[in-house]
Amino acid sequence: MELFAAIKGRRSCRDFLEDPIPDSDLHEILEAGTYAPSPVNAQPWEFIVITSGAVKERIFSEADRCRLWAMEKTGWKWLGKYQVNFLKTVPVIVAVIGDPEKTGVDMFQEEGRVGYQHACAAAIQNVHLAAHALGYSTLWFTLFDKKIMRQILGVPLEKMPLAMVCLGRAASEIPAVPRKELKEKVRYIR
Repeated sequence: MELFAAIKGRRSCRDFLEDPIPDSDLHEILEAGTYAPSPVNAQPWEFIVITSGAVKERIFSEADRCRLWAMEKTGWKWLGKYQVNFLKTVPVIVAVIGDPEKTGVDMFQEEGRVGYQHACAAAIQNVHLAAHALGYSTLWFTLFDKKIMRQILGVPLEKMPLAMVCLGRAASEIPAVPRKELKEKVRYIR
């Protein structure tokens, strides 16, 4: 698939078929993640591949708890309609774990260790694009408490669960969402 077609054609999916993903495809998708750029080539990401129904059930419970908490905290009524049941049936969830020690010079700057998060975000994007190129759909999912997710996945305290990538075949057509005009998002300094 041509790169720009992949970028413009990828959609966030919340309705997956339960068909398993062949290991060879999963390997190719995860390998694409490892080719992301990172500060000082630290490669601060780790991937946990989740196919266990029991673990997906625990992830669902945490996400639903977090959804209800967020609805109460923010007043965002749309969260009442947002369901996370797909977490129980999506074939694969890839947890992306970041290592704050594997960051760049930002560790000495006022903002602190953020470079590792940016690198993990780049790895996540590579995973999304590779999955799309192979005919899969994905969702970048962050509706969870990091402390609780660390416990569910057995992540050591010095590392951070940053996101989940839900991965599988879409059960239905996913419509495109509108994008703002480029002129609204770009400013040139010449």
